[in-house]
Amino acid sequence: MGNIVAIVGRPNVGKSTLFNRLTKSRQAIVNEVAGTTRDRQYGKVEWCGHEFSVIDTGGWVVNSEDIFEEEINKQVALAIEEADVILFVVDVMNGVTNLDDHVADILRKCKKPVFLIANKSDSNEWQYTAAEFYSLGLGDPYCISAINGAGTGDLLDEVVAKFPNVENEELEEELPKVAVVGRPNAGKSSIINAFIGEDRNIVTDVAGTTRDSIYTRYNKFGFDFYLVDTAGIRKKGKVTEDLEYYSVIRSIRAIENSDVCVLMIDATRGIESQDLNIFSLIQKNKKGLVVCVNKWDLVENKSNKAIKEFESAIRERFAPFVDFPIIYTSALTKQRIFKVLESVSEVYKNRKNHVPTAKLNEEMLSVIENYPPPAHKGKYVKIKYITQIKGSFVPTFIFFCNLPQWVKEPYKRFLENQIRSKWNFTGTPINIFMREK
Repeated sequence: MGNIVAIVGRPNVGKSTLFNRLTKSRQAIVNEVAGTTRDRQYGKVEWCGHEFSVIDTGGWVVNSEDIFEEEINKQVALAIEEADVILFVVDVMNGVTNLDDHVADILRKCKKPVFLIANKSDSNEWQYTAAEFYSLGLGDPYCISAINGAGTGDLLDEVVAKFPNVENEELEEELPKVAVVGRPNAGKSSIINAFIGEDRNIVTDVAGTTRDSIYTRYNKFGFDFYLVDTAGIRKKGKVTEDLEYYSVIRSIRAIENSDVCVLMIDATRGIESQDLNIFSLIQKNKKGLVVCVNKWDLVENKSNKAIKEFESAIRERFAPFVDFPIIYTSALTKQRIFKVLESVSEVYKNRKNHVPTAKLNEEMLSVIENYPPPAHKGKYVKIKYITQIKGSFVPTFIFFCNLPQWVKEPYKRFLENQIRSKWNFTGTPINIFMREK
């Protein structure tokens, strides 16, 4: 079960810098101008054997302070409801502000673990200044410097220790777990209802299997799997305004609890940045993928040329991973929803495909001989042996060679494409590792 950590606080305290530090990336744009982060950022963090999702809840505010406080209040409320641990970032150089007090008032009432992060503590002198943050009533401030990493290791030790120890109950059988994800109004609930139909006695809910998800057993028409449903299970009174943020933070839950994801795309709106955000979550979590272009009945031009153009646009935006099925459906008319179920079943089987070592070496070594890895500083990489790990969650191939450190990502992608061209791994990610022989 995955955990979610939300970074909250007023603008220009270093939330995006901390996000980049934790995710070891430069994904979030960092600038001294307050309010630079308009869109939320989502990333994965690995620390001491723990893996969790982190969200940078940056806010964009204009005109007045009242709008400012409303936006922060909305983001903090969502973070409190959905996250497991909250990092409340303040600026040790500027001290306590009214907005800090406002956020602290909300956080004091929540039952989630809250870490008060006194950022920009670049020297020991600033740690003495951090004592004023005790007035926020959130315990000891953790003095860190997100820009140079000082104190972040100790902080992560404390964060992972606070993750809830929720042991998943065993499901009745080892069945595929399928999550239907996508941006708001893409048709997630509609297609789930179309799957289930009216014969509801065949469908059973396994509640409480994991902390936020409901597994719905689906065993019709020769299919047998669990639908991981986290979308739409929320009272209308609790939905405020930020549906985009809400959809992604709940998608994290669904994706982490699934084997295969059905990514819903609205055919009337095309591919948007939110689709790319959710796709990247699926990729980072190494899940199987079926892309479902919904509301196809509302598209006027259904010619073969239009279909090919739409498909090319999807694969181009999702590149370099392009080996996944794309199905044009209508949840309303139930057009091709059976094809979605067939593709989900096929992708799940592909995740378990295993290529015999003898066959793998026979096919791949000849390809490598014709197209060897590029030489580096006059040294030639010689790949001698290949094997696939049995029982791995994701198809994983080990290439044994003399200089594994010189094999770069472009050549690994070449090897992956060759494997995909010879064996059926459609819809599932592949791991390629180089090891010294």
